[in-house]
Amino acid sequence: MKTKSSILLVLFCFLNLALYAQQKTSKEIKAEQALKKQKEIEALIDSKKFDFEAEKVTPQGGRLIFIDYNTYFLKFNPEKTTCDLPFFGRAFSVPYGGDGGMKFEGIPENIKIEKKKKNYTLSATVKGKDDVYNLLFTIFFNGRGSLSITSNNRAFISYDGEIRAPKTEEVKK
Repeated sequence: MKTKSSILLVLFCFLNLALYAQQKTSKEIKAEQALKKQKEIEALIDSKKFDFEAEKVTPQGGRLIFIDYNTYFLKFNPEKTTCDLPFFGRAFSVPYGGDGGMKFEGIPENIKIEKKKKNYTLSATVKGKDDVYNLLFTIFFNGRGSLSITSNNRAFISYDGEIRAPKTEEVKK
């Protein structure tokens, strides 16, 4: 009886050690994946070419609004930045017949990148057709980020979403 108990105890210990070893490797795998994602984000920031896909909007003095995923974006590129984001809030001066969204194209100026402990901040100024937009990105190492936009003709607004590599557009024949 004693030998059966001791054999069961030894088997139990071996099983626990095997499970502990598997947990440790899963933690290591997650750490490797996080480091890989961080390197991808660093490469996008260094190239200054990325897409921001908005998921949530917080207007000045307003509440959080969830928006359609994969619909609203800002394509950041040092040669041409394109924005198609919704706008909720106070507009001081908007062109007649405008659709009301934050839609603009322009060449970003005064691009500044700062690396912090847990994130990057990127700021730029884009002169659109009817307004000047000051962009402030806070980009975390996991690919999440927030974008704050101030302009001359509209109230401050903030977007939360994800940073991704730019999508390559196929040429149609």
